[in-house]
Amino acid sequence: MAKKQIPLRLSENLYNAIAAWAEDDFRSVNGQIEYLLTECVKQRRKNGKYVSENLDEEPEFDIS
Repeated sequence: MAKKQIPLRLSENLYNAIAAWAEDDFRSVNGQIEYLLTECVKQRRKNGKYVSENLDEEPEFDIS
């Protein structure tokens, strides 16, 4: 299966959080993003609705 390349813009805080999570899971940042998106799509299909009702709101991260 061919993979589609897309440009993606992330805030620095979000990127750093995903990068740390990816390191914990022994994945690349790209692999972690793909994994998270796949899990969200599976969850949506499972419940028949979106994971969050506020998809357009930027998440807040408390990264200290």
